[in-house]
Amino acid sequence: MKILLNGKPFELADKSSASNLLESLQLSDKKLAMEINQEIVPRSEYEHYQLHANDKVEIVHAIGGG
Repeated sequence: MKILLNGKPFELADKSSASNLLESLQLSDKKLAMEINQEIVPRSEYEHYQLHANDKVEIVHAIGGG
């Protein structure tokens, strides 16, 4: 299925979860925030959050600083 990831088309296996997306991007162990269709999805829900064709996903990496 196709989703829009950070403003660009991205191909993903059907019935993928938000967690599957992060695994495919090799971001599973990174500190980040994910917004799907303009709603923040808590990390605790990534494994069960089902993605659908044409979902708009934004992923933002957390950056530490002082």
